[in-house]
Amino acid sequence: MNAIGKTVDPVWGASDVTSRKGADDENFPVGSFLFAKENRAHVIAYYNFARVIDDMVDNATLSSEAKIARLRGMEEVVRGEREAPQRADAQSAVILRRHLLQTGVPVETATDLITAFCQDAVKTRYDSWDELLGYCRFSANPVGRFLLLLHGEKAETLPLSDALCSALQVLNHLQDVTSDLRVLNRSYLPQEMLKAEGAKVEEVLLARSKPGLRRVFDHLLDEVDYLNRQASGLPGLVRDRRMRAYCAVVVALSQRLAARLRREDPVAGRVKLGRRDGIVALVKGARALIA
Repeated sequence: MNAIGKTVDPVWGASDVTSRKGADDENFPVGSFLFAKENRAHVIAYYNFARVIDDMVDNATLSSEAKIARLRGMEEVVRGEREAPQRADAQSAVILRRHLLQTGVPVETATDLITAFCQDAVKTRYDSWDELLGYCRFSANPVGRFLLLLHGEKAETLPLSDALCSALQVLNHLQDVTSDLRVLNRSYLPQEMLKAEGAKVEEVLLARSKPGLRRVFDHLLDEVDYLNRQASGLPGLVRDRRMRAYCAVVVALSQRLAARLRREDPVAGRVKLGRRDGIVALVKGARALIA
C-alpha cells in the first residue's frame, strides 16, 4: 500500500513515470521525413515505446526491483502475455505490439531493449570494451534492426547497422558521462581503460577532464571510429531509397559527433551536434537519395 492506504500494483506501480523527452533529445532524426509516409507511424510507435522504458529505468525515484517489474510487464504486453492498464506508459507497449503484428518485424527488436534496461537497473559499472559492446547489442542495435527490417532490407545490412548503433550508443554515453554518474551512479567507462590510464570514474564530476580521463575518452573514440568505418558501407547496401538516405544521414551524424568529442570536453559541458553538422549530414543523405 502507499501512504494513503491504497493498494499499489506490484507491476505497474502507483503512477506513470515517463518524462517529457521528445525527438529533439536524440542524436538522430526520429519520425524523419526521410521515411516513407506509410512507415512513419510504425517508427513513432517504436520510438515512443523505447522512450517509455528508458524513462522507467532512468527514474531516480524507483527501486531496482520496481524498475524491473515494470520493464518485465512491458515485455509481457508486447508479447501478448499480459493485459495493460489504461495508462500512457503501458499503452505504448500495446500500440507497439499492434504495429509489430501489422509489419511482421520481430518482437525481439523491442524485447531486446528491455533486456538492456533490466541490466541498467542493477548494473552500474562495465569492466571492458567487450562487455560494453555486449550491452550495446541489446540497448542500441535493435533500433537499427527494427528500421531495416521494417523497410524489408536484407540480412547483410544488419552487421553494419549494429556497428553504427553501437557507435551511437557509446557516443551518447560520452555525452552523458557526467550526468549518468551524478544522477544514476552509472558509468559506462570501461574499468580496464580507467585503470590503465590511472584515472578514476569520479573524475567525470570535476570541472574538466584530467589527462588520464581524456585518454580514456580518446581510446573509446578510437573504437567508435572503427565502428563508424564499418558503418560507412551501410548506405550502399540499403535498397530502399529513403532508408538509404536516412542511413547516410545517421552515419554522417555519428562521424561528426565523434569528431566533436575529440575536440571538446564532455566533462566541461555536454557536447552536442550543431546546425552545420545537421546540414552536412542532410547533404550526404540527399546524395544517397539520388544514388
